Amino acid sequence: MGDQAVRVGYSFWGFLGPGVVDTPDGGRSHRRTLVDGLCGIGHQVVFLQRDRDLHEAGLDLRDHYLWDAGLPELEVLILEWRWPIPGRNVGTACGAPGHTCDLHRQHELVAHYTLGQHTPTVLWDKDRRLAGDDPMRRLGNVAVCEPALHPTPGATSLLFPVADDALDEADAIELTALPRPLPLVYIGNQYDRDQAFDTFFAPAAARFSHRAAGKWPRTSRWPHVRFTGRCPFPDVELLYRSALTTVLLLPERYAAVGQMTQRLFEAVLAGCLPITPTTIVDAAWFTPLSLHASSGDQVIARVEQLVELAGTPAHADLLAACLRALDRFRLSCQLATLSRLLELLTAPATAQPASAGQPSWPASPRGQG
Repeated sequence: MGDQAVRVGYSFWGFLGPGVVDTPDGGRSHRRTLVDGLCGIGHQVVFLQRDRDLHEAGLDLRDHYLWDAGLPELEVLILEWRWPIPGRNVGTACGAPGHTCDLHRQHELVAHYTLGQHTPTVLWDKDRRLAGDDPMRRLGNVAVCEPALHPTPGATSLLFPVADDALDEADAIELTALPRPLPLVYIGNQYDRDQAFDTFFAPAAARFSHRAAGKWPRTSRWPHVRFTGRCPFPDVELLYRSALTTVLLLPERYAAVGQMTQRLFEAVLAGCLPITPTTIVDAAWFTPLSLHASSGDQVIARVEQLVELAGTPAHADLLAACLRALDRFRLSCQLATLSRLLELLTAPATAQPASAGQPSWPASPRGQG
């Protein structure tokens, strides 16, 4: 994209606004940030999937954004990658109860633009669902991105963006001065997190007042945990603002490559300190070492320490260190990555999969917290 404005088709299955309660869509925390950033540097963005904000949540954003159900003229295609989900987008008929057409639409877009017109395409595999040997990775007009510190070979690291203004305006002293009656909280769904929950959250939940919000359909093994179900997206920030600590729980496929979810910056920007399992590769890039834990007992010890620190200058210093660690998620950094990718994809005689290169991160950063 560079300095030249282009018309970008953007495919996503989710919401720009708060959406509806009973749906998984972590993209609500950062999708609009990225789109507004693209528009802010001059690009025109048209959404290519169903307007779920309007049709499911009753939020009309058509004065601000453009949707197109057809195949409009585009110069760039960005895909938030979708994958087969039996009983939802495969194995059910279009129009049947519970069916979603996200995958059908993605097939149509890829066939028309990526394969048919050789349109420069950024495939953002946010859930790590694209196989390492998928033919899409070998197309010269496709750049595969993953929100991981260590993406699949040939892919580029494109992290979930945080607005620069949000980071610049966050005040650690003000945030740590807020009353935080809840020592411990977890917000997120169960998907592939049972082992991490069992190891790192459940023991602390037996010791401290807490709340676990999200979709957890199988909870019988943790009768002592207070599960409260999904909460509306706007309530996520309020819940983090009421809590002193959270625990960052990742599926193994994320932890193994240093792929952090939006829960990190949602918590930190609300002043909730994120205790970080050391099973996450390069955990020291996300949080200060003093917030790391290698076991459930260490999580308990961290919470006890932080309860003692609450409201003190040391508490504010620790949160300030967490805010500084979010710098690599800045929107300006992610836009720069996208611009480099599009320059590579649109260069003459492109014959290999594009990569903007990976940051040169040492194995263990020093001097944090």
